[in-house]
Amino acid sequence: MKRFISILVCILYSALGTFLYAQIIQPVTWSGEEIGDSVRLIATMEEGWHMTLISIGDEELGEEIYESPFTLTLEKTEIVPIRFNSCNDMMCTAPEVWIFENKDQSADKIKHTDFVSNDGRSLWMIFLLGLLGGILAIFTPCVWPIIPMTVSFFLKKGGGKKDAFFYGLSIIILYVGLGLLVTVLFGASALNNLSTNAVVNIIFFLILVVFALSFFGLFEITLPDSWSTALDNKSRSTSGFLSILLMAFTLVIVSFSCTGPIIGTLLVEAAGQNILAPAIGMLGFSIALALPFSLFAMFPQWLKQAPKSGDWMTSFKVVLAFLELALSLKFLSVADMAYGWGILPRWLFIAIWIACFLGIAIYLLWDIRDVTVTRKIIRGIVIIPSLVFACYLIPGLWGAPVKAISAFAPPMEIKDREVFDDYEKGMAFARKTGKPVIIDFTGYGCVNCRKMEAFVLDNDSVKARLKNYVFIELFVDNRLDTDSDGESEGVENSRLQREQFGSNAQPFFVQLDSQGNQIGEPMAFTTDPMKFIEWLEY
Repeated sequence: MKRFISILVCILYSALGTFLYAQIIQPVTWSGEEIGDSVRLIATMEEGWHMTLISIGDEELGEEIYESPFTLTLEKTEIVPIRFNSCNDMMCTAPEVWIFENKDQSADKIKHTDFVSNDGRSLWMIFLLGLLGGILAIFTPCVWPIIPMTVSFFLKKGGGKKDAFFYGLSIIILYVGLGLLVTVLFGASALNNLSTNAVVNIIFFLILVVFALSFFGLFEITLPDSWSTALDNKSRSTSGFLSILLMAFTLVIVSFSCTGPIIGTLLVEAAGQNILAPAIGMLGFSIALALPFSLFAMFPQWLKQAPKSGDWMTSFKVVLAFLELALSLKFLSVADMAYGWGILPRWLFIAIWIACFLGIAIYLLWDIRDVTVTRKIIRGIVIIPSLVFACYLIPGLWGAPVKAISAFAPPMEIKDREVFDDYEKGMAFARKTGKPVIIDFTGYGCVNCRKMEAFVLDNDSVKARLKNYVFIELFVDNRLDTDSDGESEGVENSRLQREQFGSNAQPFFVQLDSQGNQIGEPMAFTTDPMKFIEWLEY
């Protein structure tokens, strides 16, 4: 069995590497050759691409642009790191670092990616969101009833701890495979834009609304019974590890009607963070979902202590429906802002969220006198936070920041700040006044942009410092104001960020002098106002 599990893990690891790196664009190829006491490095670029050389070792080069082929002669040193990125007319790659190390009179090279500063935090956040989604999925009416079936299956198979472990591993492999499939289907560059695509956001808004209505009991969404029945029968008729893998696949199919909206929401959020994010999100989701099934399969006597399916599950389903309605508005809001429809202003967004959380509290209070003391306590644990949160949101109807929902709600207007939404107009004003410039590359669907606006840009100390600047806010997903070539303002803003500043991630802040020369290094995502103030030059 150890060998079989090792093979599965190796397959998963190899697939992860193959799928991801096959999608990462690498238009620059490096080679090296010895010339006496020096090393000549040659960078060859694919047709239509150019390279921006950012630094060599400790020397900053000011992001000089070179065409192919580019040669660089270096003295023999132990390690020479070179930081660069590459661009064409459509996109730019993320900055990379190649480390050239001289060994035995040969120019060996070791490559690694220098990720932007917030990627690690984003991946951890996606993993934690996946864990939370998996925990929620466990208690849904499509998943919880499968636990007794799982225990029955393993008791009949006579399996032990090894079988239970393999069952959990199979669940993880299936869901991580789903994350990899999303990566393969959409590709590296498309994933970065998926979460800000208006059409995609409208589709997911409708999907979540449909699932919410189903959870309210208006209709039932299920996959064909023949699928799950065939898989279940097949798993019971086969033997060995194949039967356990089929059992795990049965779980995935049967639970889809409840896990589908959770997975869909997670994948859309993950797609806008990082190329690895869909797989990382599914890893967190599958670990949380697989753990109780593995434990019940390993210790079937625990099933006697687990609560049975019943009215509590119906209540959980309705609560989940209210939450899905609230979360669906985030996707509608992105499309609404991108196309300027104006159908979901901030006050209306907050009002619907208040109604959803009040709805949870009222629903759970409705027949609370007819339930047991234990269930009254459990309902109270949900009712009280729902009421408190609804009360917290009410001042937002009149302009309060309500920062707890900053990642979901439409952005609030930051007062005491003049903002330009056009690069040329902002730079013309800077040249006229002699003021330095801050460019904020942002997006309507950018969760971290909303957080940074609420926790940093709306900070009083930050606002006081920003008065020294001309502030230019450029939305890269704005679909309005197309020019004579049919390109939207957002496309132009995105091209400016990629070609002039070598980045396609948001939020992204750049400081310029009044003549348009860059000052210092750019700033990525942070929720620390003092860190942002320290970054400011004026």
